[in-house]
Amino acid sequence: MALSPGPDRVEQGVNLPALLRPAYSMGPVPGNGDTIPDNNGDRSSDYERMEKWLDTHPEFSHDYFARKATRSMIDGWYIARAVSQTAKPPMAESPHSPSSSSGSNTPVRKVSASEFEVQGSGGSLGRMISTVDGAPSFLGTSHLHLQGNSRSSPTRSRKSISELKQLDDRAVLMELVKDIANDLGLNSLCHKILQNVLILTKADRGSLFLVYGKGTDHCYLGSKLFDVTRDSTVEVAGNEEVRVSWGKGIIGYVAKTGEPVNIANAYEDPRFNCEIDLQTGYKTRSMLSMPIKAPSGEVIGVAQVINKIGSKDRHEAFTDSDEKVFAQYLQFCGIGINNARIYERATMEIRRNQVLLELAKVLFEEQSTLSNIVRRIMELTVSLLRCERCSILLVDETSKRRKNKRQPSKDTSIFSQVFELGVDDLENKGPNNGSSPECCFPIHIGITGYTATTGETLNIADVYKDSRFDPKIDEETGYKTRQMLCMPIKNAFGSILGVILLVNKQDGTPFNRNDEDMFEAFSIFCGMGINNTHMYENVCRAVAKQRVALETLSYHATAPREEAIRLKKMAVPTITEIGLDDYFFSDMKLSEDETLTASLRMFIDLDLINHFRINYETLCRWLLSVRKNYRNVRYHNWRHAFTVTQTMYALIKNGGMRDVLSDLECLALMVGCLSHDLDHRGTTNNYQIMSESPLAQLYSTSTMEHHHFDQCIMILSSKGNEIFMNLSAEDYSQAMRLLEHAILATDLALYFKFRGEFFRLVEEGQDDWSNDDDKDLLRGMMMTASDVSAITKPWDVQKEVAQLIFGEFFEQGDLERQQFNKTPEDMMNREKLHLLPKMQVGFVDSICMPVYEALSKTSEKLTPLLMGCKENRDHWKGIAQEYKQPVTEKKEQSSSDEKDIDESEAMPSSTTDQPSNKD
Repeated sequence: MALSPGPDRVEQGVNLPALLRPAYSMGPVPGNGDTIPDNNGDRSSDYERMEKWLDTHPEFSHDYFARKATRSMIDGWYIARAVSQTAKPPMAESPHSPSSSSGSNTPVRKVSASEFEVQGSGGSLGRMISTVDGAPSFLGTSHLHLQGNSRSSPTRSRKSISELKQLDDRAVLMELVKDIANDLGLNSLCHKILQNVLILTKADRGSLFLVYGKGTDHCYLGSKLFDVTRDSTVEVAGNEEVRVSWGKGIIGYVAKTGEPVNIANAYEDPRFNCEIDLQTGYKTRSMLSMPIKAPSGEVIGVAQVINKIGSKDRHEAFTDSDEKVFAQYLQFCGIGINNARIYERATMEIRRNQVLLELAKVLFEEQSTLSNIVRRIMELTVSLLRCERCSILLVDETSKRRKNKRQPSKDTSIFSQVFELGVDDLENKGPNNGSSPECCFPIHIGITGYTATTGETLNIADVYKDSRFDPKIDEETGYKTRQMLCMPIKNAFGSILGVILLVNKQDGTPFNRNDEDMFEAFSIFCGMGINNTHMYENVCRAVAKQRVALETLSYHATAPREEAIRLKKMAVPTITEIGLDDYFFSDMKLSEDETLTASLRMFIDLDLINHFRINYETLCRWLLSVRKNYRNVRYHNWRHAFTVTQTMYALIKNGGMRDVLSDLECLALMVGCLSHDLDHRGTTNNYQIMSESPLAQLYSTSTMEHHHFDQCIMILSSKGNEIFMNLSAEDYSQAMRLLEHAILATDLALYFKFRGEFFRLVEEGQDDWSNDDDKDLLRGMMMTASDVSAITKPWDVQKEVAQLIFGEFFEQGDLERQQFNKTPEDMMNREKLHLLPKMQVGFVDSICMPVYEALSKTSEKLTPLLMGCKENRDHWKGIAQEYKQPVTEKKEQSSSDEKDIDESEAMPSSTTDQPSNKD
């Protein structure tokens, strides 16, 4: 069957006859017996016969479209298809589909900026502007009001009554339909409708009522315009609203039944209310009321005209003809009003979103303290919903936790804080001013308790009819409570943080559904704001606790002044007396106090005390505090720090590094060496990560090294230990940077990262120690060389130090077995003690030898370190060759497996041969 021409075809989105119009003169199509109709006779019949012919010849249609279709035609086809797809009702959600209120399960919306281009209006929405009240918006006045100067809806001049009289009835009706066709302003549209109805029915005046709250208990009809005449303006007619209850009176009856009511004498109808006539002095006689229906057939309003004007001012009743033309016109009016209400709701939704975003912006700027943000929430709520009072009651979180632990009744949860604000308090005139009085009462009592325990919203139009309301509150305060809107405040996880209570709208009306929706949206931001402020206050308290703990730790970590005075009075040995500048110096013959005096000697000999004006007593106390903050572990203790510092001193003093480094760099390196293992726990970085210690949570890389630096700064900042206090601001900042670089450089991971560049500079002779980057590499290599300098000491010293190192490693291996139920790596496994010599050889080859070889090339004075390293390597290699595996292990392994193990563990580049911390 051929498709009908005309408007039905336009709705299809594609007008093929119009597209194929140039083909009329083509004549017969080759290869077909049928002929294309000519262009004679009625055009509609031509269209119909042409469509019929195209339907029976799809091959030609496809071929023609492929050859002749333009881009705009194709776009039109896509748009038509898109409209037909989006018009389909949404499919019901599968009962098995996952649903969650969590934002983590929300699918990502793929949005393109092109979706916001306004089709057919010449571009996009435009730049974001500020409206009159300051709210940001993409919608200017030309978008929000489609009248006046709007390009999409130019103003259309209305015909006068005399001009309309010259037209026939059908033309008049169409002219009046055109008059309202493009008007989306609900007030102006209703005003035009009534004035046009007065013309059609020859009535004196009319009113238009719209249905509000349909489907609820508060359904009523409100006069959008009342007593409109032919000469009245929309501003005057819509000045006051008249409300009619659903089903009451003539207007209510028409709205409820959907039937028109034509009354010749209104006073004879019992449904007529004459009070308005008595108030206005106007005499109502005849009356015609017609329902206004949406395209779906639902009654959305009632139009009413009164007092038909007859010839020579005689008053007549409305005729059947009036009813007919009235009903015909209202069919179009129903469509217009429905569209205008949809537009009004869309505009209000945009405005609502703008208001909510503005409120959220203001709200999140106040997240300093809980009282400030709650006060701000109440101010915004009172202004937004026009209520007389607002109260916020916060639930005590500690009571919730106690409840979960003891599992008693629900009555144990309590409100811990109550904030109140009234209209007068907005200008600081009221008694409350948003204060929070001390309170503590259960949350299961009253209206607020019900909302707090159930999470349900309560909208009570008359609180005295609700058994949960306690009238004693009004009796005590003298305030009359009429309505209440109570809503829970929740965080992102749905937990109830508190309750917000609104009392009495300022205009005396009950809280409606719009108030609930608006407040529900705003309460989401309130919950986020309060929750964020709770978290912020918790963080502030944690920081305060941390400061107190740091002060306490600093006090106990600092050596007493009496000990500093005692050390200050002690004699300081000379360099030659103890051989302090010897590369092969050993601290084993020194007592604890002698290590301190030797440290003082190194600072004195480098002239750091005089150059940087370091108070001698302060230096003594700082040394004592540093020693006090080393733990009593096997190897990474104060003795190790002193030995590393002595090696650095020898590098500076005898290795020619004094000519390369500045005094400030020497000071930072000496302080860094003494502090580089502060508060070492005898475990590696890898162990901190495996055990998920707090240190590993603070620092993801160089975990222990960062902690050593933090401890160093803490001591330097403690009272009586400020050895840097006389440095200039610039020198102090530079010293901190050098100190951090020095301590972090003892992490072997950073050594492997940067040594390649250093080796290349030395090998190619491109080293330039006046360059800051090259000097950073040099200082890092010096820290590594000093840290592992035990390998350069005489053999008896090296052997004893190795026992300390592996003793500490084996203790960590025991912890790994106990805590993680895993077999530790070989160098941590005391069951692999026989592999110690081979691991030492691998350690020397992969870490120690390369750095000493490179340093010896920068200065021949550093060659003794390289020679001592080689001698000890030979000792370890000889022991490794002589050392045999235990008999039990030989029985468990084949000779081939034993060979594989020996070869893999003797490889210098093997990661298992390299300790996981800096030693």
